[in-house]
Amino acid sequence: VLIVLTVSGEVPEEPVVSKKSGLLYEKRLIERHIADYGKCPVTGDPLTMDDIVPVKTGKIEKPKSLTAASIPGMLGMFQNEWDALMLSNFALEQQLHTARQELSHALYQHDAACRVIARLKKERDEARSLLAQAERQAPLPASAATANVSALSNGKRVSEDGDMGPGSKQMRPGVSESIIAELTECNATLSQQRKKHQIPPTLAPVDALERYTQLSSHPLHKTNKPGISSIDINLSKAGHSYLWMLHVMDLIFSSKIKEMGNRSVSN
Repeated sequence: VLIVLTVSGEVPEEPVVSKKSGLLYEKRLIERHIADYGKCPVTGDPLTMDDIVPVKTGKIEKPKSLTAASIPGMLGMFQNEWDALMLSNFALEQQLHTARQELSHALYQHDAACRVIARLKKERDEARSLLAQAERQAPLPASAATANVSALSNGKRVSEDGDMGPGSKQMRPGVSESIIAELTECNATLSQQRKKHQIPPTLAPVDALERYTQLSSHPLHKTNKPGISSIDINLSKAGHSYLWMLHVMDLIFSSKIKEMGNRSVSN
């Protein structure tokens, strides 16, 4: 009796049968399928090795293939194998040709990208050198220089006044007619008051100013040399005037002013 497997369609070497479905399997194949999936490959029902029963049969000799039993059959089998080999070789050559074309295209793209990157770096370095040269020749304020450097580092320059069209013009507010009239009227009033202003009798004469001598000198504050940033006069003490000077580092000191003939200088 010739027994054929349900799954592979070949004569089994170690046939086993399922208790649930009654189907015949090869032992090594069904063991592997149960270990991977845990169910019957035909019905899909859950299946374990406890449901498998071995079949006791005599030693079965595998039948010889009819194509290999004669010389024409063998020649036909060899021809089929040769055709399959040639088709596989042709498919491999096509895949190799496609891979070569894709690789060449990728290499060309990579080379072009490298050239563009090199050109952009060169233009960036030239722009930076020109900017440094311009800054050395005409130094800009701190705010303007910071804005220029940040704009160049971002790769684009942002307009401070916003987006404006090519034909648009910036509107700048001017002085209206009413403001000009007020300024003219105020000027006339102040001019009349200045003409009526009398010289005070307490003003020191020229001969008294010529006798003034310098007691001390305190220069104004500078970036490289600290000095005075603000001054004020203290008249709280009777008979003397004290000039208070405020240093930039919040150091306060006073200097006594001598009075020349009980006369004070007024502005």
